Amino acid sequence: MTRRTRGAPVRERAFHERLARTLPAGRRGLLPLGDDATALRPPPGRVAVVSTDTLVEGTHFLATSPPERVGAAATGVSLSDVAAKGATPDAILLALVLPVGTESAWAESVVRGAERFGARFGAHVVGGDTKPGPVRAVVSTVLGWGRAAHLAPRTGARPGDVLVTTGTVGRGGLAAARLAAGGAPGRKAVVDLLDVRPRVREGIVLAPLSHALIDTSDGIAEAARLLARASAVRLVVDEEKLPLARGIGSVAPTAARRRAVAFYGGDYELLAAVPRGRVVRAERAVRAAGGRLTRVGRVERGRGAWLRTRRGRVVMPAPGWQPFGPERSFDRG
Repeated sequence: MTRRTRGAPVRERAFHERLARTLPAGRRGLLPLGDDATALRPPPGRVAVVSTDTLVEGTHFLATSPPERVGAAATGVSLSDVAAKGATPDAILLALVLPVGTESAWAESVVRGAERFGARFGAHVVGGDTKPGPVRAVVSTVLGWGRAAHLAPRTGARPGDVLVTTGTVGRGGLAAARLAAGGAPGRKAVVDLLDVRPRVREGIVLAPLSHALIDTSDGIAEAARLLARASAVRLVVDEEKLPLARGIGSVAPTAARRRAVAFYGGDYELLAAVPRGRVVRAERAVRAAGGRLTRVGRVERGRGAWLRTRRGRVVMPAPGWQPFGPERSFDRG
């Protein structure tokens, strides 16, 4: 199907030249934006923390999604990974895959959205790439600076740790359920699905106090499963303690449906295994950073991720979002 354009199509050199004139990195970088690479000065005593992610039209955003929101979300998902290592973000690389004929205004809006969103956390677009392709996609890479002793790897959870999460559980599933329902809520959900809120400030203060830290981009259930596997421990999440996103009850009238929405994925919070003696300090530090922390479970000897329900423990349910498999539908049953 041919994509109609309303403005001038992207021309690579002209597009790069406009970005060099308008982006802060093009005016203040050690190397001019558009050079073969960028150059950054690492802060003393820090290590580089790098993450990359891809958003693809038809999988992560729709043709009607606002391009600035697409750029912001692409940056946000990489910022969330950097936040999960307690790093301070500094630079963004953005690669755009664009079908021939894509209007330049769409591409420029994506970059503008990425720059504005990253600047909120002190990171700026310093380079990237553009290539033709069959479908629009945005590849974001964020570089931050962390401390080697405070990276809180997935392998670090220990029996006796308390499981805590930032923010709420189920925001992503709520947006997906509303999109599936259609109508006015569905139109709002097109934007809500791109409402990524990386917990950068919380990660900076939480990582030094945690044994292990992971972001919940694939949902808290999958994050718990990954953490348990990497650390060779058992994670038990208390369902009654989960801070569910407001509005889940309106789309999920039954317990099974609430669970499906809550564990769908797309939350971009932080799940941490914190030593019991540091939990109060962690709560205070996150509150001072502008966030909130909720105790949702514990780490035990054993294997696997488990959910503690009113009827006892059950194996942690699988997430609804499956990038390379069939998604669970949010039907009305």
